[in-house]
Amino acid sequence: MTTYKLHYSPKAQRDMEKVWDGVWEALKDFDVADRYVDEFVDEIAKKKKVPKTGIPLYYQGLFTGFYSINFKAYKAFYRIKEEYVEVARILPIKMDYLKILFPEKESEDNREW
Repeated sequence: MTTYKLHYSPKAQRDMEKVWDGVWEALKDFDVADRYVDEFVDEIAKKKKVPKTGIPLYYQGLFTGFYSINFKAYKAFYRIKEEYVEVARILPIKMDYLKILFPEKESEDNREW
């Protein structure tokens, strides 16, 4: 069984900082915010051994190459590369994440002819 390395994109790193900020803002507790992010990172790290166990993301019936992990109020989106798992974004579950992940597709689909 292959164990992949884990890589967070710069956007995913900033997203995780926003997760921490959001938890801190809601609860005003540094320890809770730290623990929340630590638990989320641990859940993501599990994908190093079994990356295809995430939720595959489809767009208009086609697999996008992304998988996701749900963790409380957030989703982590990742892709499997040859030697590593790349965490691309971490977004609130309630957000329209397709518009964030595929902004060019959304604008193409909404073009008027």
